[in-house]
Amino acid sequence: MSASEEVLDVVDERDRVIGRAPRGEVYARGLTHRCTFVRVRDAEGRLFVHRRTAGKLVFPSMYDLFVGGVVGAGESYDDAALREAEEELGVSGLPRPDFLFKFLYDSGGVAGRWWSSVYEVRCDLPVRPQAEEVAWHAFLTEDELRERLPGAPGAWEWVPDGLAAYERLVAEESRRRPGR
Repeated sequence: MSASEEVLDVVDERDRVIGRAPRGEVYARGLTHRCTFVRVRDAEGRLFVHRRTAGKLVFPSMYDLFVGGVVGAGESYDDAALREAEEELGVSGLPRPDFLFKFLYDSGGVAGRWWSSVYEVRCDLPVRPQAEEVAWHAFLTEDELRERLPGAPGAWEWVPDGLAAYERLVAEESRRRPGR
């Protein structure tokens, strides 16, 4: 089955399932669906960053701060987060990712809207990223990442939904810090 044939739950503005459709139809009609975003850190606390392959249906060849993807029909966010992280990283036996928050992302006509469930996981395993999904990867320190974010002289072209999730995550972490 191709990626465009994968069946997804179609959801409403409250994230309630209202139907099902193939991914290609969901994207073409701009239907609201579900996705997971998993921030991955290694044992040293560095962040997994990758460039998507040119064959991706949405945001091809762009850099991403998360692994993850669409939630299949009937699948839970938690199960999809673990499945997607293990698939994209090319590992098995990853701990279940920790849920952080969820938000509704609007792609501005690219592929509809999607409920974005954001997670974090530590991966101490050697990664062998999925060649169909990941064209390049590295674990970057926070400083190395900042040098590549929008506004930096060496900025990369990031997937907009991942960047939106990252900005929300950084804002949430700032609010939680002691003394704030």
